[in-house]
Amino acid sequence: MGLRETKKQRTRTAIADAALGLFLEHGFDQVTVAEVARHAGVSTNTVFNYFPAKEDLFFDRQAEVEDHLAALVRDRAPAACPVEAVRDDLLAALRRDEPALGLHPGALRFWQVIEESPALRAREREIGENAEARLATALAERPPAAPPSDHAGLPMPALLAGAVLGTHRATLRELRRLVMAGQPPRRVRDTIASAATQAFDQLCHGLHASPDDRASHPRHLPGQPDRTTGGRRA
Repeated sequence: MGLRETKKQRTRTAIADAALGLFLEHGFDQVTVAEVARHAGVSTNTVFNYFPAKEDLFFDRQAEVEDHLAALVRDRAPAACPVEAVRDDLLAALRRDEPALGLHPGALRFWQVIEESPALRAREREIGENAEARLATALAERPPAAPPSDHAGLPMPALLAGAVLGTHRATLRELRRLVMAGQPPRRVRDTIASAATQAFDQLCHGLHASPDDRASHPRHLPGQPDRTTGGRRA
């Protein structure tokens, strides 16, 4: 990175850090972009040069987050299950107490600021939708290996992306709920690691089950006839 790019990156980081401090202290909706600019020692126009919207000041790593799961799928080892790649990355982040997960001191206020702001909650949903679309593209480019002799085919990339990202997002949402409920970080980490392992393993097992495995474990929707017993399931 050249001197010019290094300076730009430092300016961007300084603005984002100033903004986050104000948001955590006063709340997202109570702080203006002009106040962020004054606090960072730059003009309002400079802030908008680096961050087109106010929400970008809070979610300043949005592009990285949106591409993270897609990158895991694209870069996984040959023949590796994409679900396992996502699972292993999440478990590794839990083991090293990755700050982005929100288990570090002060994370509670970060989550509270999001919950208090409709604009931030809307942007969070947008980030999830973008991440899902990128994951679907990655799965289309590098699909999982099909089970032997499986003529039924694999799920459409968009459907599989929804299942994988939905499980990932639900895991992080449960982590946030436990943190906001005041549970100790170590207990939260252990609880989430166990639940995530089970959920992702079930998803991966279903993806790679052979036709014979699926035939021996039929699935019935509530109220549909159960052909194995002749009855109906509640």
